Amino acid sequence: MINIVGAIMRGLGAKDFYEARDAAEAFDTVKHVGVDLIIVDYQMNLLDGLDFIKLVRTAKDSPNHYVPIIILTAHSERSRVMAARDVGVTEFCCKPVTALDLDRKIVAVANSPREFVKTGSYFGPDRRRHRGSTHSGAERRKSPDPESSR
Repeated sequence: MINIVGAIMRGLGAKDFYEARDAAEAFDTVKHVGVDLIIVDYQMNLLDGLDFIKLVRTAKDSPNHYVPIIILTAHSERSRVMAARDVGVTEFCCKPVTALDLDRKIVAVANSPREFVKTGSYFGPDRRRHRGSTHSGAERRKSPDPESSR
């Protein structure tokens, strides 16, 4: 998969990208190289992709908690998508990945970044993708008043 993603990235015009064979090597790269984007597999050695994302988002020695993270997986069950969302993934991409799929995800994280949210149990991109929700239950959070920020 590393070779396929590398070929796609080269085809998309990426000049500088780094490959890692396991989560420890990947986190070391994140710590020592200023990365703009992380593409991670759901299944990795040492830690799985979700544990790696948690590490990037919450570890004290993580240099960029806000870096966009795209997860790749052959498992697209709702439970896995929700689990990835709940640890702070930015985008979810299903295998077999195509250049067009990956390009769309990269463009989405670059051109439409979501605000980050920090709660007692979550840190990552706002999980609400659609503004103007019609949910009116007691647990509905209020949107900030746009006039108050002026």
